[in-house]
Amino acid sequence: MNGILLVNLGTPAAPTPAAVRAYLAEFLGDPRVVELPRFIWLPILHGLVLRKRPAESAAKYAKVWTAEGSPLMVHTRRQAELLRAALPEARVEFAMRYGEPSIASGLAKLGGCGEVVVVPMYPQFARSTTESIRDVLPEGTRMLEDFHDHPAYIAALAAVVRDDWGAHGRPEVLVMSFHGLPQRSIERGDPYFRQCMKTAELLVQSLGLEDAQFRVGFQSRFGPAKWIQPYTSDILTRLGKDRTRRVDVFCPGFTADCLETLEEIAMEGKEIFQHAGGGEYSALPCLNEHPAWIAALAEIALENRRSAPI
Repeated sequence: MNGILLVNLGTPAAPTPAAVRAYLAEFLGDPRVVELPRFIWLPILHGLVLRKRPAESAAKYAKVWTAEGSPLMVHTRRQAELLRAALPEARVEFAMRYGEPSIASGLAKLGGCGEVVVVPMYPQFARSTTESIRDVLPEGTRMLEDFHDHPAYIAALAAVVRDDWGAHGRPEVLVMSFHGLPQRSIERGDPYFRQCMKTAELLVQSLGLEDAQFRVGFQSRFGPAKWIQPYTSDILTRLGKDRTRRVDVFCPGFTADCLETLEEIAMEGKEIFQHAGGGEYSALPCLNEHPAWIAALAEIALENRRSAPI
């Protein structure tokens, strides 16, 4: 029997400053995430960032925390459970790159499997996310690079959008918001921006949208450096000033709802858009446990086994 390990980014253990501080220390301490020289960055991280940001972030996490825990943890766990049911002949576990459950513990649970396929839950490849997972895998472990243009992934995205539109009607403009990345990472050859734009292009084709009916932006900037543009916040401001009657925001690069989608997009995004003069605002759910996504995930995992059937 072979195994599948789903890996997502990570989450604090609780919406408290102490738990957020521990999480951020691991996350922001990764050289893949912040590429500044260590002698420059670490004093800033421990002397400034970890003193101020944990309390601010904890307050945001508290807004989206559920009775079951962190939304990212809850959705990733459910995805693993549903994938396990869809592939009863495989052993399926999940892990987080930062925080718990760790990748090491996930691999340990899959000990004895003929082969383990690690599936980063990042559709688009970036060194700061996908490659950071490879950094901690045992040599020779099979890992999926990306699935940004996989037909089943695109079909699942379209299914989520169509389901929402079927229930609530269509917006005047659909904004597709991807997580941002420092511009210098793209200049150094990271394919992330190109892959995000390809995903957006394929989703637009699947939904049959005209140019005036969609925008593509990037969110979650951190620090003073220039990040890839256009920024989602700027797009929402412009659409608000244009008195757009209704905007839907969808995050195709996030396979599960999390702080960035539930607080930054659903709450802050709405405030930005309506403060600028916009009308109705809706943040669409991520892939989460949508049946089309679970089927796509099974297909993607099966395609990436090395040899024997799972």
